Amino acid sequence: MPLFMVIETFRYGPDEVRRRFIEHGRMLPPGFEFIASWISSDGMVCYQLMEGPGAEALRPWVHAWNDLVEFQIVPVRPSAEFWEAWEAHDTRAPG
Repeated sequence: MPLFMVIETFRYGPDEVRRRFIEHGRMLPPGFEFIASWISSDGMVCYQLMEGPGAEALRPWVHAWNDLVEFQIVPVRPSAEFWEAWEAHDTRAPG
């Protein structure tokens, strides 16, 4: 299943985001799994790794948070998987 790095920039700081999370939870759409998250030292940016069917399926979730959070959703994959695929298609690789 595809992986996504979701980069959330808090529009007004972490307080309102935390309050909504406590009241309503993460509110992920069905089919998505939260894997891990990290927050910048200043508390203004959250990096979340998620797994799910596709970026388009995150639209309802983005809508539920869009008043407090600006989103960047980046499809990602494990580095080893990327390099394996890259080498398989690289005509310059020794073979």
